[in-house]
Amino acid sequence: MDLPAFITNLPGIDVPFPKDVVRTNAIQSDRGLMVIFEILQDVDLPPHAHKGQWGTVIAGEVELTIGGVTKTYTPGMSYNIPAGVVHSGRLKAGAKALDIFEEPDRYALTNS
Repeated sequence: MDLPAFITNLPGIDVPFPKDVVRTNAIQSDRGLMVIFEILQDVDLPPHAHKGQWGTVIAGEVELTIGGVTKTYTPGMSYNIPAGVVHSGRLKAGAKALDIFEEPDRYALTNS
């Protein structure tokens, strides 16, 4: 499923992955940050924690370990990561997910 141009024309975010590995589009407000992640190559996310995060898988498959519990999420499945809970993951190529972060400045917006 391709995303429509009005979404792919949104700014991206500054993530620690090259654009040929992870593509992003985001909307930021003073109360949160919403990001669509497109995973172009398999990605391993190391364990980390931050304020609250909620997401849903749009396409593909995402394996997350949240608070020590590992689960595979597929399209239509949602996950909630409470503030301060350590989590990690394996994002598979072809996955797309919509994530909403409690922190409006979790990632800086970019022009691409």
